[in-house]
Amino acid sequence: MTMPRRGRAPAPVRSVLAALSLLVVGVLGSAGPADAAEPPHRVDNPYVGARVYVNPEWAARAAAEPGGAAVAGQPTAVWLDRIARIEGKDGVLGLREHLDAALAQRADLVQVTLYDLPARDCGRRAPQGELSIDDLTRYRTEFIDPIVEILAAPRYADLRIVAFVEPNSLPNLVVNTGNRYTATPACDEVLARGTYLDGIGYALSRLGTVPNVYPYLDISHHGEVGWPEDSAALTALLRQAATTAGSTLANVHGFVANTANYSVLREEYFRIDDVIGGQPVYQSRWVDWNPFVDEVPYVRHLLTQLTGVGFAPTAGVVVDTSRNGWGGPNRPTGPVTTSDVNRYVDGSRIDRRAFVQNWCNQAGAGLGHRPAAEPEPGIDAYVWVKPPGESDGATGSPNTGRPYEPLCDPHYVPPRSSPYDTGAMPAAPPIGEWFPAHFRQLLTNAWPPV
Repeated sequence: MTMPRRGRAPAPVRSVLAALSLLVVGVLGSAGPADAAEPPHRVDNPYVGARVYVNPEWAARAAAEPGGAAVAGQPTAVWLDRIARIEGKDGVLGLREHLDAALAQRADLVQVTLYDLPARDCGRRAPQGELSIDDLTRYRTEFIDPIVEILAAPRYADLRIVAFVEPNSLPNLVVNTGNRYTATPACDEVLARGTYLDGIGYALSRLGTVPNVYPYLDISHHGEVGWPEDSAALTALLRQAATTAGSTLANVHGFVANTANYSVLREEYFRIDDVIGGQPVYQSRWVDWNPFVDEVPYVRHLLTQLTGVGFAPTAGVVVDTSRNGWGGPNRPTGPVTTSDVNRYVDGSRIDRRAFVQNWCNQAGAGLGHRPAAEPEPGIDAYVWVKPPGESDGATGSPNTGRPYEPLCDPHYVPPRSSPYDTGAMPAAPPIGEWFPAHFRQLLTNAWPPV
């Protein structure tokens, strides 16, 4: 799984940002933090009653696509994936500009993703981070400290700022280390040196000094760490990170699941305890002994584990639904009738990926549920952390001499026990850049439909 990076706005996009912000204000109304006499009190669920910031850069790209205006007003997270993103350059808004735009929209809540750890993406063949494993000091002083300084400015005190802290970093240390076939030397070194733990702990300790910031830590998705040994290891790492470098468990307000991924909220047409032809579903190729087949049961289980090791009992969880809709003509309408457990699962499942851990520009995917607060018990919000339409990584070839990520290559066959394809769409641009074909597919296959 990869995380998105903010793309560079084309020149015409920047020229319409002000107009889009005014449009959003007109759609969302005039009440907001600018009208408040005092800063709001800290709340258990920051999404309740909040008008969430619509990133005008993403909105402009979405609105420019056929039919995209139908979703261009949805809120998405602002990704800070390199030091230069903080101030902004080359026509891309910086953090202050986004916060000022939020005030202009009279928004109550802004979502910001911090994504620049040293040796970031250690589980990838072609890591995309700018900082080396020796750059922890730079991460602290040139990335985290300037971000916190901006967020702490008095003019933004009325905004609720949800900070998604370094997605998929700690899950990488569970699934890409040790004796696993997915292990990488980079992840083994990061784990041994404590780089991610120190970086995240420092980020939490600094973010915890700003009363209106709500930090959320990433818990990946059921298809990556749903197995008991993996979820237990992730729980231990999350607790360790939250108590490192001056941080305490109290600095973690909640958790975010399925970030930039495609796992469905619920499989409607089969359950983990089904038995087909005398064989339990959990023994099928797709499920592979995982006790979870979808996200909502997984996040509720993991939240119980996390509160059990000391995280606040009021800690909440949000789920990224930006690309987990899986609508369109291939969406099943009910369970298939067969005595073969693999055919039963493959024919009944809503998630149409060839392999549950495929993550790059998935063919057939659709927009999921639109962002909403308290959509069901135990869930703080459905959110669009990943801005739909931004590429997960470039289609490439191992022979070009450029960075190559195999799982973004439609023709790559992973070294697994069965020849599952990657499911990646062809002709994808580099990570974070706008991918029109993927956005149009997401729109077409949206579920619920747009």
